[in-house]
Amino acid sequence: MFYKLAQKVMFQMDPEKAHHFALNSLMATANTPLDCFYAQKIAPSPVEFMGVTFPNPVGLAAGMDKDGECIDGFHAMGFGHIEVGTVTPRPQPGNDLPRLFRLKPAKGIINRMGFNNKGVDNLIANLKAAKSGALIGVNIGKNKDTPVEQGKDDYLICMDKVYEYAAYIAVNISSPNTPGLRSLQYGDLLDDLLGSLKAKQKDLAQKHGKYVPIALKIAPDLSDEEIQKIADSLIKNQFDGAIATNTTLSRDGVSGLMNANETGGLSGKPLNLLSTSVIKKLSNCLNGQIPIIGVGGINSAADAIDKLDAGASMVQIYSGFIYQGPKLIKDIIEACRVRK
Repeated sequence: MFYKLAQKVMFQMDPEKAHHFALNSLMATANTPLDCFYAQKIAPSPVEFMGVTFPNPVGLAAGMDKDGECIDGFHAMGFGHIEVGTVTPRPQPGNDLPRLFRLKPAKGIINRMGFNNKGVDNLIANLKAAKSGALIGVNIGKNKDTPVEQGKDDYLICMDKVYEYAAYIAVNISSPNTPGLRSLQYGDLLDDLLGSLKAKQKDLAQKHGKYVPIALKIAPDLSDEEIQKIADSLIKNQFDGAIATNTTLSRDGVSGLMNANETGGLSGKPLNLLSTSVIKKLSNCLNGQIPIIGVGGINSAADAIDKLDAGASMVQIYSGFIYQGPKLIKDIIEACRVRK
């Protein structure tokens, strides 16, 4: 009930202002008696993934808490893990405003944020300050002004800095809002990036005395051949996991709606079937050798179960969480318990 009232207020606001209002509210109320308005008691439903035991199979997708400012608040809602970022080596403002748009009739969102964040050093300070003990995935990317050919250097810088504080590291090469970024999903650039990250992982594991898995986040706008090649590269380079999928450039199912012609990546309910299809194809290509986190358009517990049936081991939510609220976390976890 409280979330529906809060949503009604925030949906009258500009989307990005509403986003900042929500984060500021969480920062102000986390670890105080006021977290009773959103905290949920959820019985453990552990999942083994990439060698890590997660308390339940539902995570918060990257993009909601880019700078890791609200980890304790989101943990209180019951998320089994929180993926922060995308973070870049240096702070950057992102793309020009406006850059976030609701498609309310379709329960969709279009964004062209452009990796706006306060930089990796600021993120690390926030990770250190978190009190909840939440499992944190750190989603890393490259700065906009770093040439694609030198992009791997940015990923290696971020990986080196966040390794000590992360439960896993997600490598984002699939955002449609950084020019040229998606070209890293193909051919020699992909192999070079994955190979370099695995070599760095080995060095950092020795340095810190712990193994932090790394996962690749891919786009939904891929051909069957491209999915196969990505799977081959993941297997060849012994990556620990995959995250499927990021937002889509497609406008199927939303044409004619207000804001549908805005440039950027589409997320939310309209992405659901496309994302699930990519998960199924990727799962078939990986043949059980590498596990998958399913994300994209999950608006109900049934949507999450479809992702698991397609081959995912865990799920993440973002846009569906905005439209449905914290109850969606509990609904999915309960459905997963029944599915077992």
